[in-house]
Amino acid sequence: MTRRALLGLGLTMTLVASATLAAGCGDGAGKDSGSGGSAPLVGVDYPRSDTDFWNSYIRYVPTFANELGVDLKTTNSQNDIANLISNAQTFMSQGVKGVVMAPQDTAAIAPTLQQLAAKKIPVVTIDTRPDSGEVAMVIRADNRAYGTKACKFLGTKLGGKGKVVMLQGGLDSINGRDRTEAFHECMRADYPGVTVFGEATDWKADVAASKLQTRFASDPDIKGIYMQSSFALSGTLQILKQRGLQVPASDPKHVFVVSNDGIPEELADIGKDLIDATVSQPADLYARYGLEYVKAAIDGKTFQPGPTDHHSTIIQVREGLLEDQLPAPLVTKDGAPVAGEPTLKFDDRSLWGNTA
Repeated sequence: MTRRALLGLGLTMTLVASATLAAGCGDGAGKDSGSGGSAPLVGVDYPRSDTDFWNSYIRYVPTFANELGVDLKTTNSQNDIANLISNAQTFMSQGVKGVVMAPQDTAAIAPTLQQLAAKKIPVVTIDTRPDSGEVAMVIRADNRAYGTKACKFLGTKLGGKGKVVMLQGGLDSINGRDRTEAFHECMRADYPGVTVFGEATDWKADVAASKLQTRFASDPDIKGIYMQSSFALSGTLQILKQRGLQVPASDPKHVFVVSNDGIPEELADIGKDLIDATVSQPADLYARYGLEYVKAAIDGKTFQPGPTDHHSTIIQVREGLLEDQLPAPLVTKDGAPVAGEPTLKFDDRSLWGNTA
């Protein structure tokens, strides 16, 4: 299958259960209900609903649950680990057979994972990987690759020199750490003439906007911005507009911007020359495979490291912990290679953001 084809999974697809997961469809309606014949009851905690990326994920979950024959109980922890712990307790009291979650604080979730394991309730985490604790599978893309792709894009566009701002996510999250560390390492190794200003934001849009504004005040010659998530998109565009920096890439004043999510707004902004690139996280595949793997775990199935039949790779992160790393392409205006690596054009219909 071509790279475009493997990324073209969306809501319009007909879901065929993979041979690797052997998860057949049942009679469940994917509804928020505990009833339903042989359909397993799965608790899905949505990590937040204040970003377009996570709202897209939330819309995908019931669709795939319906196609897989899974009944749902859903909660929303709103980026608060205390809420997630409480929600997990609720799931246990409701008799769920498995849980899908995306813990944003990847250290503090460990005791809750231990409780679920003690009750023989398998857990699949999507987007994030717990620092410790037992889960049946982690569903992520390679977040270090996100930081490396952003680095190579900005390093190439800036000709290896200049100043860039990295609006970091929360460093209590494995995602924030992976993206930050990989970006720094790539810049130091490949573009030592680029100065990187790392700004911690805790995934908060107002914090990101305030720190970017302050950085421009002290360093008005900033030439690149890496947003580790689309949470910072609106504030960044507003600041660039206020400073008269929303100009074509051919203009010497242009500030190159690369984001990370692949939401519809980012793709549209690339087409309008408001930002230059993004890394497309697979919101649709997080929903699909989170549910497929938890259903497989409920059925007692296990997996081994290696390539899958859905064009990803399962790696062993540590003893007893496996991670299915899904593809996440760099998206640009023209779809041309950057630093020798392929990209997808912003209007490519294989991108979930163009079919959401």
